[in-house]
Amino acid sequence: MRVLITGGTGLIGRALAANLVQDNHEVIVLSRSPERAAGLPTGVHAVGWDARTAEGWGHLVEGADAIVNLAGVSLSGEGLFPRRWTPERKRLIRESRLNAARAVVEAVEQARHKPRALIQASGVGYYGHRGDQVVTEETPAGDDFIARFASQEWEPSTQRVEALGVRRAIIRSGVVLSAESPALRPMLLQFRLFLGGPIGTGRQWFSWIHVQDEAAAIRFLIEQETANGPFNLVAPQPLPNAELARALGRVLGRPSFLPVPGLAMRLAFGEVADLLLTGQRAIPQRLLELGFAFRFPEFEGALRNLLS
Repeated sequence: MRVLITGGTGLIGRALAANLVQDNHEVIVLSRSPERAAGLPTGVHAVGWDARTAEGWGHLVEGADAIVNLAGVSLSGEGLFPRRWTPERKRLIRESRLNAARAVVEAVEQARHKPRALIQASGVGYYGHRGDQVVTEETPAGDDFIARFASQEWEPSTQRVEALGVRRAIIRSGVVLSAESPALRPMLLQFRLFLGGPIGTGRQWFSWIHVQDEAAAIRFLIEQETANGPFNLVAPQPLPNAELARALGRVLGRPSFLPVPGLAMRLAFGEVADLLLTGQRAIPQRLLELGFAFRFPEFEGALRNLLS
């Protein structure tokens, strides 16, 4: 296969590229700074793009097996702690995704031989805060900032390719866990300093997925000719935050009883704190129905693998 990945220098893109090249598939990563795309797996080609137009790279779409559109600035920020969702930050979140999507659609429109599939990134934030409700792909969108953006702009941003005969699957990812993930690093630091415990009430659900399963699931959707529409890319066993804290404590050999007050989180980080204080009890119903097998279905086993 020949696969193009936008946002391919990020956590998910690198894992997907490694998954594909190990079986000798051709992988092209689009980067605004290809000369700085260090650490990509051997055999992966980095090509420059402006993340706004098809200029200079659009010809690579000709006859490709798939485009995986992962482009966009991090929702929580790139540092150890979340970045506030200021009006400027929200603008960057929106524009980085919508501009990249327009570039992808432009390239597909110009191609004489269309790619066979497009995998469009999204997130389980699409569903908003759902309490204890079990969330499947049929659950309607929520009404907070991320839910409105995902349902009204982000996911529809590449819909045009379907009218051009390109199969499109939407990946609503949970929190992707790796040893380097921005979601996991602050939690590990907290526990290693003997300050670990649940966040807020601890009752909010945490939908997660091991980075290797994330990459394998995306490849699975590329290869499944019948896969279209939304898919929850989450492990089949979400867990409440308090249970997550206990699992972290067991794996790290640290206490897990010091709570982080929700009010303090909101005062420190503003609206973005809701990424940690609320959640979704999402399950990968459609992936399981298609026969995808998770390598890491439960959290503690996934965590031990990442920290081994």
